[in-house]
Amino acid sequence: MGDHKEQPLRVGAAVRRRRRALELTLAVVAARSGLSVPFLSQIENDRARPSTSSLEKVADALRTTAVELLAAADPACSVDVVRADGTEPRPQPRTRSLVRGHHQMHASEFTGDHDAGREFQYRNDQLMYVADGAVEIEAEGRAYRLGRGDTLYLTGGVRHRWRAAESDTRVVVVAVAEHIEAVRDRPRR
Repeated sequence: MGDHKEQPLRVGAAVRRRRRALELTLAVVAARSGLSVPFLSQIENDRARPSTSSLEKVADALRTTAVELLAAADPACSVDVVRADGTEPRPQPRTRSLVRGHHQMHASEFTGDHDAGREFQYRNDQLMYVADGAVEIEAEGRAYRLGRGDTLYLTGGVRHRWRAAESDTRVVVVAVAEHIEAVRDRPRR
């Protein structure tokens, strides 16, 4: 009672809207992502739920982020409760959106490890908070190790990569939404 949504999040319509906005065919997205056309069609028609890795590949192919696709998948509401889903064990790693809808802020929880070689660069500012475990982060040529309770702030545009340094690591990432013009283009020197 009181929860905005009880249904699982479906990203198909958001993927289709983004693909069509870019005037891309399924074949082009398949070539860019390395995923098959039938699988992409199943995702768009909500007959398949992509893994975190597959969703990131689709997002990269569509020149966006998985967080943006998840946010666009659900309409915004002014008050929303996102419950912890501790009822059934889930395979590691996993990503859970903490804010649903198209808002000015996005927050996601990452549990376990992920593709440590993948480099991230977000247009706007973000904050990483280590809820459990430890992470190692590379940003602007420096390495940082964060433990439970530590945070790292990244200004928009900073390229970075990170990995879980311990098993059962949980990282919460809060960012200003990509669709918000929070950071002006900085003049090049």
